[in-house]
Order: sequence, then C-alpha cells, then structure tokens
Amino acid sequence: MEWAKVINEAIKYIESHITEDISINEIADQVNISQFYFHKGFSILCGYSIAEYIRNRRMSLAGEELIASDITVMELAMKYGYDSPDSFSKAFARFHGNTPLTVRKNKTMIKTFAPLKLTILLKGGCIMDYRIAKKEAFTVLCVSKEFSYENAKQEIALFWQEHYASGKGEYVCGMFGINIDPQMGNEKFEYLIADIYNPSVDVLNGLKVKTIPAFTWAVFPCKGPLTCSLQDANTKIFSEWLPALQDYEFAAGYCVEMYDRPDKYPNGTNDENYYTEIWIPVRKK
Repeated sequence: MEWAKVINEAIKYIESHITEDISINEIADQVNISQFYFHKGFSILCGYSIAEYIRNRRMSLAGEELIASDITVMELAMKYGYDSPDSFSKAFARFHGNTPLTVRKNKTMIKTFAPLKLTILLKGGCIMDYRIAKKEAFTVLCVSKEFSYENAKQEIALFWQEHYASGKGEYVCGMFGINIDPQMGNEKFEYLIADIYNPSVDVLNGLKVKTIPAFTWAVFPCKGPLTCSLQDANTKIFSEWLPALQDYEFAAGYCVEMYDRPDKYPNGTNDENYYTEIWIPVRKK
C-alpha cells in the first residue's frame, strides 16, 4: 500500500469536490481503501483528521473569495456547506481570527491553508519488530462507547478518564483498548475498554461481554512511555511497514492495543520500559 499515492489521490478528489457534501466514506472509496484504515492512516501521517482538513481548506478558500469578490456572506455560507450565515461567520472567525464582515470592512489579514502534498521517504534497512500470530476468538468484559472518526483521539482519552473517575476501573482495569468497525465503512466505530472475561464473575450493570473473533494478527511490541511509544509505533506501521508489506494485507476492522499492568513499573505508564502491543488483523494476499 503506497500511502503517499493514496493520500495524494484523496487530496485531489477533495479539491475537485470541495464545495460539495462529501463524506469520508466516499473519499475512501475513491482511493480503494476502507474508511477504517484510511481515516487512521490519514490522521497519523498528515496530522489532521479528514474532516478537519476539509474544514480548513473550505475556510481558506472562503477567505480568499471574500476579499477578491463581491460575494455575500450568505452566498459563501451556502457555497461552503453551512446552514446559516451565523454558523459560517462563527467558523470563519475561529479560523481567520475575524468575522467575514470585519475582514471585508477593515481589510484585515486572513489565513491560508494550502492543499497537502504528501511524500513519504522510506529509509532503507529500517528494522521494525513484529510477529504474525494466530489467535483464537477471545471474550472480554468491557465498557463500550460509539465514536465518530472526527475528534476520536481526544474523546477516547476522555472516555478513559471518565471510566476511572466513575469507579468502573475496579471491575475493568483496562488491559485492552479495542477499536471495532466490522464493515470498515461506517461513519462511527465502537471502542472498548476491556479485560479478559471471567465467566465466574457477575457482570455488573453498565458492563458488557463481547467476543473478539479469531484472526491472524500482526503484533507490534512497543516499549516506553505509553503515549509516545504507541504514537511512534502507529506512525511506523503506516509509513514504513505497510508500504513495504508484500505477503499480507489488512483483514478486518479491528485494532487492539494491549497494555501491561502499570504497577509492574516504577513510573507506571510513563516508565521508559513500560510495555504495550498493537494488534492488527491481517490475511495472506
């Protein structure tokens, strides 16, 4: 999978349909990749979610058009997908720092956001540890919540905080963080905070039991402070491992992060030796 080519083709499609009501699923279809992995790869490699990128491009173009023509604010709002001049003006002000009327009246400066042009430079001889492991289906006890792909990273972090603040961490410690989008084309996905299920323990209200199907998994070990090690591994998976992959391809809309017990390390999840894994289901091409 050549991510530079995939994302550049996606950018071209977005630019040619920038004033239309385009969905993430539609864009992913154009580049022949599931929304599940396209959204994840785009965000990791570009630093923006797809929706955020589209919003920034629209606001940049709207600013250019505002100062270069006599178009009304109402016309701009309708052109760039806003229901009202008020909602458009608020979004415009967040991006440019001033409302459309202020920019036009006082000829204040606006901001620009140029189209991305992504080139991935692969370093020859780069070593990335992973193993291919067949795992039987396993059952987890979990709390679950549905998220849209937009802002999922921030919202999932809050979900973990809320989980522990509610006291549910006493019953589900959080051995796993699991993304599930079986169709790999939904606008939303399910996220689980989970432990291995013990049938002898009662399932309390608010908790669920779910089974993760049997898969062949590519397992990537991560060592170091939790956030940094996972971010680094995800970036390498999408920028180095995937482009070089010859024998396997993604198999399903699942992604598992496995976390070791923090109390085993002097500095918990911030310890330089803290261990985690990323599991991605794969199949032979």
